[in-house]
Amino acid sequence: MFNQWKNLKLMQKLKSIDPKALWLNFANAQKNHRKEYIDMLAADKEIKTLSDERRLEAMVREQIKMEFPNIENSSSYELLVDAVVHNIKKKQLQASDDIQFE
Repeated sequence: MFNQWKNLKLMQKLKSIDPKALWLNFANAQKNHRKEYIDMLAADKEIKTLSDERRLEAMVREQIKMEFPNIENSSSYELLVDAVVHNIKKKQLQASDDIQFE
């Protein structure tokens, strides 16, 4: 019997709340959550990493063009650039694995 009165009080409280206010409150909360989610996905660190990778690739391209003139017209130029960038990243990872953290 007591639960029925408790439910009645709850229903009366819910009826007194404006649905438009509830919707606006929900929309504002979603906007904040959306912003946090986007910030988590596109962190500044990741954007900086991408720009570092592009800069490394540009440096590799320039160096290969200097050492091998007119190679950018060949079909293997892109494969060569990718291979050199891959080897540089691999060596960086190996060097960071050798570091002992205390």
